Amino acid sequence: MKLIYQHILSFLVVILTAVMIIGFSTINYQKEQAYQSNYVRLEGYATNISKLKFYGQKNVTKSQQEESFLGQLTFVLHDENLKIFIMDQKLQTTYPLGGYDILKPSAKKLLKKGQVVRIKDDHSEGQKALAPKIKGRVKRSDPGKRSSRLFTAESYTWVIVPQMKSTSSGEKLVGAIMIGSRVKDVMVTVQQVKANIIKASAITFVVSLILSFVIAFYQTSRIKKLSIAARQVKNGDLDVHVAHKRGDEIDDLAENFNEMVVSLKKSNEEVKAQEKRRDQFMQDVAHEMRTPLTTINGLLEGMQYNAIPEEAIPQSVDLMSREAKRLIRLVNENLDYERIRSGKNQLIKTKFNAHSILSDVQQQLKQNAAKNGDKIVLDTPDEVMVYADQDRLKQMLVNLTQNAIQFTNNGTITVKGRRFQHGTIFSVQDTGIGMNEEQKKYIFERFYKADPARARYGGTGESGLGLSIVLSLVRQHGGKIKVESEPNVGSTFTIILYDQGYEQKYEDE
Repeated sequence: MKLIYQHILSFLVVILTAVMIIGFSTINYQKEQAYQSNYVRLEGYATNISKLKFYGQKNVTKSQQEESFLGQLTFVLHDENLKIFIMDQKLQTTYPLGGYDILKPSAKKLLKKGQVVRIKDDHSEGQKALAPKIKGRVKRSDPGKRSSRLFTAESYTWVIVPQMKSTSSGEKLVGAIMIGSRVKDVMVTVQQVKANIIKASAITFVVSLILSFVIAFYQTSRIKKLSIAARQVKNGDLDVHVAHKRGDEIDDLAENFNEMVVSLKKSNEEVKAQEKRRDQFMQDVAHEMRTPLTTINGLLEGMQYNAIPEEAIPQSVDLMSREAKRLIRLVNENLDYERIRSGKNQLIKTKFNAHSILSDVQQQLKQNAAKNGDKIVLDTPDEVMVYADQDRLKQMLVNLTQNAIQFTNNGTITVKGRRFQHGTIFSVQDTGIGMNEEQKKYIFERFYKADPARARYGGTGESGLGLSIVLSLVRQHGGKIKVESEPNVGSTFTIILYDQGYEQKYEDE
């Protein structure tokens, strides 16, 4: 079943259920009110009849009493469709026919106490006051009489009002007046209410159906927009935007959907950039590896066919050795990066003075710097205590210094080391070509060295993994690394290593 029909059905079920509950409650309430009003009306009649003072009149015969009573009763009954019975102190009927015992003992007991007895429906099986055979024969002195002379086939509601007389010993029952009206007369108002409720329910159903369709169509149309947008994203369109007003949960879903699409678009662009850099990197690495392999292969073929003079053989062997070592370095740096990135590299961290390592870096790379016309300056106190792995710290500083040498010509490279509270700061500052914001964004990524704009300042170097290795080692140490750079001014790489117990943790390497 489509969502729009589900919404319509759910709205109708809720509305119609509410209408039925209200309707039944109203009918029951109106029914009870109708009976209560009728009871009050009948009791009023009984009170008026009792004022006629036909009880206990002296020197008046029974027939005279009845004739006088019927004459006086004319103005009370008028055109009312009522049934009236008069009972004596034994609660047997005296008018219109005498001798009938129509009440149950329980009803008689209440009347003798002066309580009014009410009977809602004398044809109901649940009635409690009338005798069991009230709808057939009744007990009397003349059993040949049938109850149809007292009660018709129609249902009646009755009120039996006791007539009490005050005596020296208290209130004494002297008779009772039983007066009733047809149930269908009482139910006229209720039937009108039922008819009105049925009409109102029909109108409510039609209006609810229309409103349910409108509301459901509005809600499902918003969801349908999201569905269409999701299908467009599935087909590769990442420029989708779903309009929303920030009003409800569907608008929140639309907002989250838009944010997801933006994130997917950004991730897709980054993946494409990564793939482009990776392809360029593979081309450059293949070129770097092809050059030494071609050199080695050419020299071997020359030796094989005696094309190289004997006096040049030592130089050729030395060249092949250098090219072979270069290939080994390319492979080793890739393997080293993978081992560090995967966390397989185990650090042996101790607290030591890093001044000697800084000095070694200066001495080790000063000749390489001199080839570019650079000089390395060491700016550090005699004692620079640090908590780190000595070999890996030296590797990080060497990689940063080599990177500075590669992109600096006829400049100065300054290597610094300083203590601060709970840690040590190392920095390598150069006066080279610098970087723009886009280059800084990707500088620590594995394939960034393949960027042609920077490759012209030294190609791919060895493997283009130096800064990526530094980033991974810094994070394994629980430290931080940052870079500040400005094009044609220079760059400064800063490493922060914390003391034991103050290291930071990274979920992703």
